[in-house]
Amino acid sequence: MTISTTSPLYAIAIGSNRRGRHGGPRAEVTAAIAGLPGVIAVSRLIETAPVGPSIRRFVNAVVVVACTDSPPELLRRLKAIERDFGRRRGRRWAARVIDLDIVLWSGGAWRSPGLRVPHVAYADRDFVLGPLATIAPRWRDPSSGRTIRQLASRLRKVDPTPIRS
Repeated sequence: MTISTTSPLYAIAIGSNRRGRHGGPRAEVTAAIAGLPGVIAVSRLIETAPVGPSIRRFVNAVVVVACTDSPPELLRRLKAIERDFGRRRGRRWAARVIDLDIVLWSGGAWRSPGLRVPHVAYADRDFVLGPLATIAPRWRDPSSGRTIRQLASRLRKVDPTPIRS
């Protein structure tokens, strides 16, 4: 990352595949981005196939925010945004109005009950790595030491299915 700030940075993955009060999934993702603190970089919005049992396609994006919150504080803030958007806890991978996940933190790794940073599955998800590589290609994964660009490239060699904008 070459963005200069004194606040910690977070990469947040955003997804929606269900209509909410802001409109369709694209409008829900856009509204969620507008509600985040300290947004300094936004990827393009992409449309992707669902993971798991859902049949509805997702709209996904990744943002980088500068925020003085600790990882647990930011997670509480993200969960409050999800509730405000009408997200209800239920089946894993089911249709959802909005999903906000902390993917990376400039402080490295974090582990506490209910929160693990880096996100446990982000390095296996092109719908996260692809957009993140466009806004933070040099950010290094604290576990492997690889850059986001390297992780995205390695993942595409395994699954060359392109994502759509």
